[in-house]
Amino acid sequence: PVMENETKGKTEVNDVKEIKDVKDYKDAKIKIDIDRYRVKEGDTINLKKFATYCDQDVDKSAVKNYAFPQALDEISLLQAKLFAQSTYGLIIVLQAMDAAGKDSTIKHVFSHLDPNGVHVVSFKQPTEEEKDHDYMWRINKALPRRGDIGVFNRSHYEDVIVSRVHNLIEQGKMPKNLISKDIWDIRYRQIRDWETYLNENGFPILKIFLHVSKDEQRDRLAERILNKQKNWKFSMADINERRYWDRYQELYSEMISETSLKEAPWYIVPADQKWYTRYVVAQIVIKALKDIAPKFPEMSKEIKDQLEEFRKLIESGSVGMIEEMQDMMLPSDK
Repeated sequence: PVMENETKGKTEVNDVKEIKDVKDYKDAKIKIDIDRYRVKEGDTINLKKFATYCDQDVDKSAVKNYAFPQALDEISLLQAKLFAQSTYGLIIVLQAMDAAGKDSTIKHVFSHLDPNGVHVVSFKQPTEEEKDHDYMWRINKALPRRGDIGVFNRSHYEDVIVSRVHNLIEQGKMPKNLISKDIWDIRYRQIRDWETYLNENGFPILKIFLHVSKDEQRDRLAERILNKQKNWKFSMADINERRYWDRYQELYSEMISETSLKEAPWYIVPADQKWYTRYVVAQIVIKALKDIAPKFPEMSKEIKDQLEEFRKLIESGSVGMIEEMQDMMLPSDK
């Protein structure tokens, strides 16, 4: 569509073409290979070798106007089946450097879903109560129920990344005799075991790292300062953390290498272009839900017969339709 920019007194055309007909996109390049972003168990990762931008030949306009909305519809249907079946739950972890787009990805991919079955939890700095427990305590409290999708904005992985960058474990309440030189290997093992346990109990977990470049992060942080409508996003902590960029990249590489499992994989998703990031994440979620293969529960013969009677009443236009339905639901004297 054409957007009028009144403040500048001129007409600007955005980079997305208006959809005139779905047929316009029947031959467009919209298919992507998400397996290229999946980290295989045992792989050694160096984030410097992974793309932060769209690295597949796809039509941006077709993705934004056609393929992405179609993907959201597919997720919505799969989520409805997951909720109705109520046997499996799905956990989705989003980790990233600051300003990589976690919030906007959650907004665009998950906000249209039924809120009864999708719960987003943002893990910020631990509270005093949380510090009085083990590091997984607050994560366990936030796990979804069967039939639900739990989206974690940051997660237990903060306790092998941020805690390590700033040596928080030494400053915390962990018994000193338990803080050995192998503490991080121990935590990796604990996390692997915990995620395997969840999967074996019907709660598969998929983990997505939004991989943003240092230059793009700089531009987004600058935008938070220069754009008054984004000033509310500004945090001096984000600026300070940027000083540790190389250390974070090193630790994220190690963490992903140590904790990507066949049943709980990591995906390293390019995050410099938000339209592409959201599309890739949507496709990853679709795959995870299809792997679960949820189905609407089979109705009993009694319910099917009742529905058929109700259909007949509705189609007949009966004035006392509701009352007749209520009478039908009363137990028979026979």
